[in-house]
Formats: sequence, structure tokens, C-alpha cells
Amino acid sequence: MEFRDLGAQYSALKDDIDAAIATVLGSGRFIGGPEVSALESELAEYVGVKHCITCGNGTDALQLALLAWGIGSGDAVIVPDFTFFSSGEVVSAVGATPVFVDVLEDTFNIDPSQIAPACALARERGLRPRVVVAVDLFGLPANYPEIRKVCESEGLLLLEDGAQGFGGAIGEKRACSFGDISTTSFFPAKPLGCYGDGGAVFTDSDEWAELIRSYAVHGKGSMKYDNVRVGMNSRLDALQAAILRVKLSAFAEHEVDDVNERAAMYDELLADAPVKLPRVPDGFLSSWAQYTVILPGGIDRDTLQTHLKEQGVPTMVYYPKPMHKQRAFDRGCLALTCLVTERLCGKVLSFPMGPYLKSVDFVRLADVLFRFWVTYER
Repeated sequence: MEFRDLGAQYSALKDDIDAAIATVLGSGRFIGGPEVSALESELAEYVGVKHCITCGNGTDALQLALLAWGIGSGDAVIVPDFTFFSSGEVVSAVGATPVFVDVLEDTFNIDPSQIAPACALARERGLRPRVVVAVDLFGLPANYPEIRKVCESEGLLLLEDGAQGFGGAIGEKRACSFGDISTTSFFPAKPLGCYGDGGAVFTDSDEWAELIRSYAVHGKGSMKYDNVRVGMNSRLDALQAAILRVKLSAFAEHEVDDVNERAAMYDELLADAPVKLPRVPDGFLSSWAQYTVILPGGIDRDTLQTHLKEQGVPTMVYYPKPMHKQRAFDRGCLALTCLVTERLCGKVLSFPMGPYLKSVDFVRLADVLFRFWVTYER
């Protein structure tokens, strides 16, 4: 049983993926070129924004957004405490100060009510609140209607970290269209993944799109040897673009629907299990990067993981440590009290997920789990 069965996906798409790779190899165009341009157009159309700029990875995508906004020393950026390291890492990388805030237990996403207090804390410490990084954790978009209200009242820019959320939606509006700038990752295990690293930035702003394209290629001006600012080297390879074009077609056609059907199977099979299941609010759609449950008190997570592994069921813990407790931020962050995050870090567990997971695997996992509960309770 695979945690995310990329082999099954490749088998299903093999002919088209192999043909796409062969086309790039035959063309001799490995950096940029028609495959990258076509992918950017297709991604922008799928998301529903004007501009898509591909780049080297999801972390670079976030940093490129902050660079385009001129975020730096003296600025504060509000970041959820329960997320992957890069959501806060990029803030420190540009010289700004991350302010970590708590999340909502029901959705794992940033608590909008904590943004204004975080701004007040930043101002007390002599910092300028500039940006909110809202993460679409585990595939579910954050509560952007409420986040946007706070951003407008506090004068903040909104950066959507859609690394895990690509394919999700609120109503008719898709993930990676909610931020003033939005980003995603094409890391292989993401909802839309390539066969290496890759990322993308989305925006409706012509000005920001032009800046991001410049920063991504060494701060280029009219050409790559006309350098008008200090940038970085962050480009998506043509091979990865060709692979992603094939995968995007399948993703849009059926994979998002398929993975939601599998989430429903989990919901049904685990309805009576002594765990808290993930919840998708009304009007929201998740792309289910992970299916993450909250274990009850009294269950030792390490013991459960070991038992599942012995039965051939892989699991993962996202995330075992709050952001504000990472050593890298010992002297460079602010944080509100984050009790929900601290609780989640000790109790979350993610099960195998993906659009190619077989129904027999769900039944097997549920059977192993229920047998464990019975034994554990004795």
C-alpha cells in the first residue's frame, strides 16, 4: 500500500507522459520554451487568473511574491503556526519577521480572528504588518472571505500558499485565485505533482507578474544579460512542464472528483472510529493532499504508527512541531499563544490518500485500525 500511489498514476497516464517527454527530448529545448509557455497559459486558465509564472519550487514561489512586494527588514508577515517550514522560512529569508498565529481545529487552517491581534503585537514591537500568508492545508482552502475582511481592515496584502491546495475551491472560485498573489508547488506528492521540483505563482496584476518574472531569472530587464535588480535562479524545466500538462488534463478531468470520492469512503468507513475526521465546510471543496485525522487522548501515536507499518499501511505526521518552536526562529519571530497548534502537533495522523487509491485499501486500513482499537482498549 502506497502513501500516495504515483506508480498507479503513471501507469494510467504512461503513453501520454512518455510521448510528452519524447517531444521535449527531440526538441532540444530544456529550459523555457513552448512547453513551459503552454503550461503557464493552461494553469492560469484552470485557476481563473490573468498570469501564471512557473518557477523552481513552491518555496521559491512564496519568496518571489514577497520580493515583488518589496517585503523586508522592519516588516511583519502573519503566518499560521501549523504548517510546513517554508511558509515562514521565506519571510525570514527576505529579512522580515514572521508572526505566528493559531489555526482552527476543524479545518487546520489559519484562524482569521487571530490576524488583527497579531498586527497589534507587531506594531507594539515596532514592526509594520504587511502580509498574511494563508495556507490551504491538506488540500482545503482557508476561509478567504473572512481573511479578506481582516486584510482590508488592517491594510494587509494576502498571499495564498496553495502548495497543498491546488484543485480546491470555494464556490465557483478555485484555489490559487484567492490571494493578491497565490502560489503552489508541484512537488511529486502534491495534488498536481511533477517528477521533481516545481512551482508556480498566480496573480491578476500585470506589474507584479512582470516583477516576478524578472526576479525569477536573476533580476533580468529587457533580456537575461540586462540585470536591473538582484534576483534568483528559479525556472521550471521543460521536461517537468510537459509532464505537468499531461497530469493537469487528468487532474481537471477526473482526479479531483476521484480523490473526493475516496475521502467519502474514508468518512464512511471511519465514521465509528474513535478519531476526529477532517471536515470540509459547506461550499468548500478540498483537493485532499492528505487525509488527516486527530487521535483521541490516551492513544499513543507512535504505537499506532508502528502497528500500521507492520500491517503494511504507511502513515505520516504533518506536523510534529509548531513553527514558533523551530530552532531557526529562536531569535527571529513573534507568536501569539497557539494552543490549538500545540494540541494538533501531538495528535494528527495522515493516512494514505490519492485519486488512484483502491477501495480494497480503504477497507484494509479500516479493518487494521478497528482491530487496533479493540486490542488497545483491553
